Amino acid sequence: MKKNNIILVAFNLVFLWNCNTQNFYKKAQNGDIVFVEAKKENLSGAISRVTKTNENTTSYDHTALVEVRGKKKNILHSSGENGSERISLKTFIKKNRKEKRRIDLYRLKDTYKNCTDKAIQKANTMLGKPYNWLYILNENAYYCSDFVERAYRDCHIFELKPMTFINPNTKTTDEYWIEFYQSKNTKVPEGKLGCNPNGISKSDKIYKVFSLK
Repeated sequence: MKKNNIILVAFNLVFLWNCNTQNFYKKAQNGDIVFVEAKKENLSGAISRVTKTNENTTSYDHTALVEVRGKKKNILHSSGENGSERISLKTFIKKNRKEKRRIDLYRLKDTYKNCTDKAIQKANTMLGKPYNWLYILNENAYYCSDFVERAYRDCHIFELKPMTFINPNTKTTDEYWIEFYQSKNTKVPEGKLGCNPNGISKSDKIYKVFSLK
């Protein structure tokens, strides 16, 4: 009996997992913004430590745009692996679910919905550019939140703000970032304009539609 109960619970969990994934896919619309939960270690953890604003909220380390082409749904984004690219939404979900990372789906408020098509058109012109590993804005390479901010820049959906690499716990520059920029023979760009996933998720022009936990 216990064995049957375990099998039933496992079946229900798989069913719920698949239903949530399908719901996320169905809800995604053209121009929606996706945010991926940060990890606690390495680059992901370093991004989270210096950009998270509230301990009670999910911290993000990646963001991307949803593109709908006919019956197919894609992700347009800039990733450390392949730079600015288009991949299928299903592939994107599968990768992040495998890593057990939460994915949140956000959408522009109705007032700004007329911006979505133009933003996707802009994003398509940025595909093929390399990833910006210095996180210093330029026209030849993009990082993830930079990619999303630029796509929606004409509508002023997101803001560029002075970046900080200071760990709020130590009140000094985070050790990871010190070593990171030393390896690139570059000074930590403290105070330079930029953006990050946590920052742009706070825009008052977007709202959360669905969470895939």
